[in-house]
Amino acid sequence: MSKKKLPKLGFLYLDYVLRFFDHSNFKGWPNKIETVTYHWKNDKKRFIKEVKKKKIDVLIGNIPATAYETFREIARELPHVRFVPSLDTQFSNKSKENVTRFAWKYNLPIPKTHIFYDRAKGYEFLENTHYPKIVKRSYGPSNYGGYFVHKVDSKDEAIELFDTKKYHPIYVQDFVPMEADIRVMLIGHKPVCAFWRRAPEGEWLTNTSQGGSMDYTDVPKSVLDLAVKVSKAANAEYWACDVAYGKDGKVRILECATAFAAFPYIRDWIGQFLMWSLSGGKLKKPHIPMFNWEELGKIDSSLLRTMRHIAFGKYTPSYDGAYFGDKRKSYGEGEYYIHELDEQYPMFDITPKDYEEWPSEKWNFQDRFPFKSVKSMQVENADVIDAPTSGDEASAEIILDRDDLEDLFKSVSGLGEKKIEKIFETFGEDEIVEMLEQSPSEFSQIKGIKDKTIKKIVQKWVEFKEDRIR
Repeated sequence: MSKKKLPKLGFLYLDYVLRFFDHSNFKGWPNKIETVTYHWKNDKKRFIKEVKKKKIDVLIGNIPATAYETFREIARELPHVRFVPSLDTQFSNKSKENVTRFAWKYNLPIPKTHIFYDRAKGYEFLENTHYPKIVKRSYGPSNYGGYFVHKVDSKDEAIELFDTKKYHPIYVQDFVPMEADIRVMLIGHKPVCAFWRRAPEGEWLTNTSQGGSMDYTDVPKSVLDLAVKVSKAANAEYWACDVAYGKDGKVRILECATAFAAFPYIRDWIGQFLMWSLSGGKLKKPHIPMFNWEELGKIDSSLLRTMRHIAFGKYTPSYDGAYFGDKRKSYGEGEYYIHELDEQYPMFDITPKDYEEWPSEKWNFQDRFPFKSVKSMQVENADVIDAPTSGDEASAEIILDRDDLEDLFKSVSGLGEKKIEKIFETFGEDEIVEMLEQSPSEFSQIKGIKDKTIKKIVQKWVEFKEDRIR
């Protein structure tokens, strides 16, 4: 294979933001992979200049919500550079509102949702609607395990929440009683991992940080089919969906994005897929059997976090045409051998679009209608809140300094010096930040740290980041 015929790749990094990929995820790429780092604030021109100087053809990496609009502008200045995922694919990363608008456009099932930038009209809706309702903060740092999702049971409770929290826009959904929700991860529109998240008895939030449990068995066909449909609509190289499995038997999209927590071996699979795709098929396409997650899910999560470059062989019939003995799996309305399900859920290559599907001039409501710009949005005694703009982004989102992390833990009642030291002995600094962001329940591995303490840790982390972003 001629190295000169391959596109020149670059990793897109941002200061202080966790890196989804590194060079080890692209094991086997024959050419040098460049790196370019965005330094926030007024770094746009320098960043563009560096990409051009390094003659990069493909920039790979997720963009956080606070930099999304800036990178819309950067992408227009680099028309010959392919962003992976594309800015259109990452549209849903920016806010829950964007997830909703994406679902509305493609007629994807979601809980009935109302979005108001006009404060007066929003409050009028809250006065007259039926309850219970779900209120979410639409824009900003990630959900932190459900801490910016609220169930309100009356108009007084809803109005008090918005008066206090100042969430903007007003984002309200119908409450859908769920059996559980299911996270599905896809590569090239093929499901590669899926697991249930179930709420504790008497609760409604399924997040593991809130006491929810998870398991990998018997994910329904309807859920995987919906996740595939959503991934195709987003034209996503890689993707994750949170699907609500309602007590009414219906499935609905709750969240979807390219930015999600994934074990290292899944990031390796994404890297293999991208190398296959970007090489025009010259490098090997990964084979990832359906329901691999049911077997891998039996492995302790602490070990799964260290496993790398997991590979599977494709099924080939033996001389007598045997099919894995007699083992078949009930799925949908029939029974199948596992390899037959691979044919039902193939892995697709992704062809980039040659147009902008979600141009900011039309779809950037957060900057067009900030809290303070419309008189009807004003609330008595409300602090003025501006959505981050493309010219003045919020500060970097995640600080990886050990001293800062130690100060954070010391501020949590119930965490003494011995437990804090044990945290650092058990987990690396980068892993601690990822756990704070995505899976705080993992702190329960430390003896003496219970759910009550984990909730305190998460709340302090929320306050810590918000102080840095102001």
